Amino acid sequence: METPRDVLNELKWRYQRSLDKAKIYYVHRGAPGDFRVMNGSEIEELNRSFIKTEEAQIPYHRVFKIEYEGEIIFEREKMDDS
Repeated sequence: METPRDVLNELKWRYQRSLDKAKIYYVHRGAPGDFRVMNGSEIEELNRSFIKTEEAQIPYHRVFKIEYEGEIIFEREKMDDS
């Protein structure tokens, strides 16, 4: 089974695609609906256990959906992360 890290690395390094065209949905407690959406252009680094942005470090286990140009390329049920 592919992980969010696998999918994002494939976008970054393969298929002539760009992270800039991706949308990453992740669990964010306290936000409306308890999730946020980040554009791939916000990603500074794809580390081993988390996505680094200017504002935060988001663990991969919080990512529940990735879209690329409107197509869902990764999806799992939102998990209770408490």
